[in-house]
Amino acid sequence: MEVYLLHLFNSLSLGSILLMIGLGLAITFGLMGVINMAHGEFIMVGAYSTYVVQKTFMDYLPKSWFDSYFIVSLPIAFVMAALFGYLLERVLIRHLYNRPLDSLLATWGVGLMLQQLARTIFGAPNVAVTSPAWLDGGLTVMEGLVMPYKRLFIIAMVIITLTSMWYYIYRSAAGRRMRAVMQNRNMASCMGISTRRVDAMTFAIGSGVAGLAGSALTLIGPIGPSIGTYYIVDSFMVVVLGGVGKLIGTIFGAFGIGFANTVFEAWSTASIGKVLVFLCIVAFLQWRPTGFVKMRSRSLDS
Repeated sequence: MEVYLLHLFNSLSLGSILLMIGLGLAITFGLMGVINMAHGEFIMVGAYSTYVVQKTFMDYLPKSWFDSYFIVSLPIAFVMAALFGYLLERVLIRHLYNRPLDSLLATWGVGLMLQQLARTIFGAPNVAVTSPAWLDGGLTVMEGLVMPYKRLFIIAMVIITLTSMWYYIYRSAAGRRMRAVMQNRNMASCMGISTRRVDAMTFAIGSGVAGLAGSALTLIGPIGPSIGTYYIVDSFMVVVLGGVGKLIGTIFGAFGIGFANTVFEAWSTASIGKVLVFLCIVAFLQWRPTGFVKMRSRSLDS
């Protein structure tokens, strides 16, 4: 019984991490249709923002304040990644809409430049981020089953982020304008909506969520300039498997991959498990190319 519960928790934990990573891409790729290969570098920006906040607390503030650094780093990681995303959209992306191959190549080059910038500032070796004391240890459910506080915090962080995104997209005036622009840009412009401003803010929000994901990843292990490249493929798999353009599909995709990965790794090794997960995704998309959730619109139904 303990083994099954442990596998279930590991699936939930891995799925929550993949969901946090894929949420930002669900906006920039799923809703905007931009193939942003620099998404992983926005994750890196959030991770290094957390590292800088930690160093600031260690070097310049009283030691008694150190345990609060991570909470302070979360909005800073979001804002820093959002600023990078806003600048990227303003300078480059806005000229490449409806040109997927050009946007792929351009953002891939931007990602390489951001990696080199991180190596210049922070150095090539990975750096460690010390977790606050209140995240050490774990919750003992039963003998043989301990849920680490770090993983529980990430799950709670994902729930809060997902709820905030759902409210913004489907319940706020800014979210309605965003969905209007993505569904029919010309009609939204005729209604007086500034499509350029909506594009920039939408891309910035998606990038900011990637920064939050990078901050969460600092709780799991060391970070480095190439941390984003380890997760960029997983990000696209989550969005494509769930169904491009649907937030609920991103949830299904993340937890589906997390569950499959945990099961296959329990039966084999980590490398073979990832290969089997990838083969299952390819087979599933051959059967259902639209992913778990299909985007419904009048243009598709006609």
